[in-house]
Amino acid sequence: MQSKQTNLIFEHNTGVTSWVKYYLNEQDNNLMTQKDVLFKEIFDKNSKKIFHLCYGYTGDKDSANDLLQETFLKVWQNLDKFRNKSLISTWIYRIAVNTCLTYLRSEKRQAKDELTENIIENKIEEFSEKNEQVALLYKSISKLEENDRLIITMVLDELPYNEIADISGISEGNLRVKIHRIKQKLTELYNQHARI
Repeated sequence: MQSKQTNLIFEHNTGVTSWVKYYLNEQDNNLMTQKDVLFKEIFDKNSKKIFHLCYGYTGDKDSANDLLQETFLKVWQNLDKFRNKSLISTWIYRIAVNTCLTYLRSEKRQAKDELTENIIENKIEEFSEKNEQVALLYKSISKLEENDRLIITMVLDELPYNEIADISGISEGNLRVKIHRIKQKLTELYNQHARI
């Protein structure tokens, strides 16, 4: 008799367990769909800016695309860990900057010198005349200090100053002064490269 009760309880529990597993799988599928939709929206909204950031660090489209993919892989893997303490774009920028810095370290490049002249020359040839100024701008940006590169790239991507200040860890007032100085340095570098 006891074995029949155990079998009935087991069958009952198995039925409940199967239903719970089915229910949870359906919920997971719904959550995955929601996560997919959210991720696509986040990617569509931020990928261009992150590409520009990565390109500013590498000066190479292929490397920038690789870093873009690596960044968004990390975003996907950690999306459930985002706590809304900052804007999601700020969080993504931080991931992208860390990804770029890790890349630069792994390539054993120094922050100022990660763009070799060979890469720059090859990439300039790929640009049409119309885009030559953009190539020259990125070449000039590559000569800036690491933190300055990050800030000017976000300015070029038209991020709000409060978000740039949050990402870079400085006050908005100091940021405005720093941006002015970076623009002066960048103008000097651009003019130097334009004369070459």
